[in-house]
Amino acid sequence: MHRQIRNTATLVGAMVTLIALAACTTQVARVDSDEEIDLSGQWNATDSRLVSAQIIEEVMSHPWAERYHDEHGRAPVVIIGQVRNRSHEHINVETFINDVERELINAANVDIVAAGDAREELRAERTDQAEHAAEETRKAMGRELGADFMLQGTLNSIVDQEGRREVVFYQVDMHLTSLADNRRVWAGQKTIKKDVQRPRARF
Repeated sequence: MHRQIRNTATLVGAMVTLIALAACTTQVARVDSDEEIDLSGQWNATDSRLVSAQIIEEVMSHPWAERYHDEHGRAPVVIIGQVRNRSHEHINVETFINDVERELINAANVDIVAAGDAREELRAERTDQAEHAAEETRKAMGRELGADFMLQGTLNSIVDQEGRREVVFYQVDMHLTSLADNRRVWAGQKTIKKDVQRPRARF
């Protein structure tokens, strides 16, 4: 009898241990990359994708590109400048810049040139070709397509908190500037507001 009780207790203990271990095991499920998942209420990939699409849709709806084409007989060339993060969060703006660039490349009536590190890497490759590549295949220096406009912006945030409730307001301001004369040809703004309910603290 006692042995049966001990065996039962051992079995129950083993089951409890297995359940506890299963509860502590990391669970991973693959989801669609376009699915909206917002765990923390902070700026995330969905926000970046949505805002970049809205920004480029708006900038391309204005007549600056068509007007430039009519005056110069070619599509305007755009370079993506800095997007400064002035929010309360540590945000990787490189992801947002890449989203903006992708949307702009897919838009009609404009050409896009590389900026920043990508441009320096391309220049380094041409320098290397000048020394090592066959003459008929090397790419000459000084043949880059110069940009006509630069797209720049800032990302700001405001946090309003009371108890466990937090309202986070994000504001993205973008502007397009002529490199010939520093004339602003377009300015736009997109906002996101999140109402976040924090759980009660557990003791």
